[in-house]
Amino acid sequence: MASGLARLKTRADFLRVAATRRRAVRPGFVLQAAPQPPASTAIEAVRVGFTASRRVGNAVVRNRAKRRLRAVAAEVLARGGRPGTDYVLVARAATGERAYAELVGDLQSALRQIDRRGGDERPRRGEEN
Repeated sequence: MASGLARLKTRADFLRVAATRRRAVRPGFVLQAAPQPPASTAIEAVRVGFTASRRVGNAVVRNRAKRRLRAVAAEVLARGGRPGTDYVLVARAATGERAYAELVGDLQSALRQIDRRGGDERPRRGEEN
């Protein structure tokens, strides 16, 4: 990506980010975040990955959703992302139909939520604070 964002490409990175359970859910996507592992790179950069499951739609719909998420990330995460953090944007069924301005607003508010609350949602059933 020419926007200064590095890409997450390996499955292990996606699983590591998902395991932290720091997430913000929005109508257009789910944003997951995790600190980068200490040995990842000497230069701390914002790294981002994109995923869309078959629930989103067929291959054409999934690729369109990921293209839209890449554009939104290039605009918002390049200036608003926290260096040394890995982000994963998970497409939802509404990603393809949602207005671009709404996706940008969703990502900005999701970043604020993750920064403010550490991204932790309510404790899951059976867990304590």
